[in-house]
Amino acid sequence: MTITTAKVEKFMNLVSGAGRVLLVGHTNPDGDSIGSLTGTKAFLRSAFPKIVTTAVVPTDYPDFLKFVDARGEILNFLSVPSRVRMEVKKADVIVCLDFNALSRIDSLGGLIEKSKAKKILIDHHPQPDTNFDLTISSAKVSSTCELTYWLLKKVGAKIGKKMNEECRNSLYVGLMTDTNNYSNSVFPSTFKMAAELMDAGVDKEGIQYRVLSCFSEDRMRLMGFMLLNKMKIFPKYKAACMILDKKTKDKFNFKDGDAEGFVNLPLNIAGVEISALFTESERFIRVSLRSKGDFSVNMLGRKYYNGGGHERAAGGRLYIPVGNLEKYFLDSLRHTF
Repeated sequence: MTITTAKVEKFMNLVSGAGRVLLVGHTNPDGDSIGSLTGTKAFLRSAFPKIVTTAVVPTDYPDFLKFVDARGEILNFLSVPSRVRMEVKKADVIVCLDFNALSRIDSLGGLIEKSKAKKILIDHHPQPDTNFDLTISSAKVSSTCELTYWLLKKVGAKIGKKMNEECRNSLYVGLMTDTNNYSNSVFPSTFKMAAELMDAGVDKEGIQYRVLSCFSEDRMRLMGFMLLNKMKIFPKYKAACMILDKKTKDKFNFKDGDAEGFVNLPLNIAGVEISALFTESERFIRVSLRSKGDFSVNMLGRKYYNGGGHERAAGGRLYIPVGNLEKYFLDSLRHTF
């Protein structure tokens, strides 16, 4: 993975010249979002101790990722909006991690757009917005955590600072989760990063246990219920979908993050190459799309689901009744094939 010397130096100049740096993750943060936030925060705290570094997210994140933010320092905009507004106002530099446009972070994006702070984008999604002072973006890496790793490694080499344990562990979490434990979106650089982190002391098995083996009984029963009662297969389109409605969420005491990975499950079925998970929330339907083979769910997400993402992993939102979702999904496939 190559990040130009000019971009590394500009990143260093912007950050080192700041009194306050604000790190921003995306809505419904996943392991890559939280990992890149806490990893970058840990590095900046160690490398530039005089800088005040704060991390914020638009919405809360799953309980199984809480260990990554052991100090509980990430601010949730929904929980403490006035505090987050103040942090945006005071920031000299704002670093946006793991999303490609301010529109992806809801009303927090509008606040950041109005800020006079210098803005940096670090992201691995295609089609990044161009209204940042510095953009470090590549879709040819597994995750934003991977991109962040190569950036911070170069910064560290220039200033004589290595990543500390907290930084390494955080970045490994994002690397592992965004590749679905190395089953997709993997590049040679991905394994190189993993090897370097393990050589540096990252406890691979320990992190895997905390992320993948600490779910609640309710979550496990929800997964079985979804597969048995909610999964629909459409052989004509080599597709499957599941709808997680409010009634089902209530039945299984749903918490944020409980449906993590569900969208990938139908892809284990022979003949299924496209999978969709629709999750009902208070304001909209959250859409998760995955594929294998050559089908682009990025294209599908951008055209029909008010979103987008990677070629084989994308998402979006819908503002239609839950009862119309299956027909809408089939119509989107019918018009695509």
